Amino acid sequence: MDRLIFHVDVNSAFLSWEAVKRIKQGLPDLREIPSCVGGDPKKRTGIVVAKSIPAKKYGVKTGEPVAMALRKCPELVCVPSDFELYVKCSRAFKDICASYAPAMESFSIDEVFLDMSGTRLIYPDPEATAREIKDKIHRELGFTVNIGISVNKLLAKMASDFEKPDKVHTLFPEEIPVKMWPLPVRELLSLGASSEKKLLEAGIRTIGDLAHKSQAEIQRLLGEKTGCQLWQYANGIDDSPVKSQKDEAKGFSVETTFEEDIVSMEQALPILLSQCDVVAARMRREGKKCTCVAVSFRTLDFKNRSHQCRLENATDVTDEIYANIRRLFRESWKGQPLRLLGVALTGLTEEEYTQMSLFEDAGERERRKKMDEALDSIRQKYGNDKITRASIMNVSSRIGRKAKAQMKNEKE
Repeated sequence: MDRLIFHVDVNSAFLSWEAVKRIKQGLPDLREIPSCVGGDPKKRTGIVVAKSIPAKKYGVKTGEPVAMALRKCPELVCVPSDFELYVKCSRAFKDICASYAPAMESFSIDEVFLDMSGTRLIYPDPEATAREIKDKIHRELGFTVNIGISVNKLLAKMASDFEKPDKVHTLFPEEIPVKMWPLPVRELLSLGASSEKKLLEAGIRTIGDLAHKSQAEIQRLLGEKTGCQLWQYANGIDDSPVKSQKDEAKGFSVETTFEEDIVSMEQALPILLSQCDVVAARMRREGKKCTCVAVSFRTLDFKNRSHQCRLENATDVTDEIYANIRRLFRESWKGQPLRLLGVALTGLTEEEYTQMSLFEDAGERERRKKMDEALDSIRQKYGNDKITRASIMNVSSRIGRKAKAQMKNEKE
């Protein structure tokens, strides 16, 4: 059976969703005037998360400070982010998409993949079906989407990025030479700035140039794993499935979303320590230790980033976990305002053996373990909110309640 994959992408999602809300209030359509979403328009703080096409003509750029955007375009209409609205609109458009497909994978807040394989008896014309989905979203919700159609996720997503807005595009394997290969190499999915620089220096300027090189040559330029993936992508090769559900969890994690931006280390570190405290306690209750830790965060444009490391020794000690999380966060966070922070512990084991360093204080490590045991015992008997570390008193109760609710959901 031939695969058939749709990629559905909301056009200028945050701006479109704000525009629909304001039109209902009798206000001008943000999409038709110089406008942006992001920051506080009264204080001129924050960054531009999304911009209209008229604002783009003034040189307004996504990611720049709102104050700078206002200098370029003094009449710019600035609208603060409304995360509750975005979640509501995201769910609404995904509900429509899911009603057409046997399997749907949420790729981000404003993107989904639909596996339409095996539906030709119901939907004999894929392009007509895509137009039907697109028009229904516009008619019922008031905003537009682009839909890309192909035989795999890679090509479907590449197709949806062609001319916008409110369009349906195909990119089947036989169309690759005409539609994809002439594009600049930077347009290839997953190709970053560093890889682009190396390819350009090697005279590889288009996706077609990359596709026509040998895989071995690209791997020598970019590394074995990256080179293999990008060479395959340039040739339209991708066998990744559309996943209706996330993979079964193989570790312990906690995430916290904030109503106000996190903008400093002083704000972030106590939260991360509190998260480490909660998630390590959950892991200890299961008699596990972790060999890998990761920190994740979400910026105002809903882009998720994560950074992880493998540990020399498995551990269940909160302070050891936090020390690594703190280092990872310092290495990966560049100061962008954040709305979400998270910690994950993976690579689980029940192994007891630990290779001690010659310079490690065994007595100090034992003291930290005993402190963890004491905290766990008190919390198990009296509840998570009855005792906490002094450095995280302001944030631990909120995260503890969230973790408790999460654990309850897991049991159910």
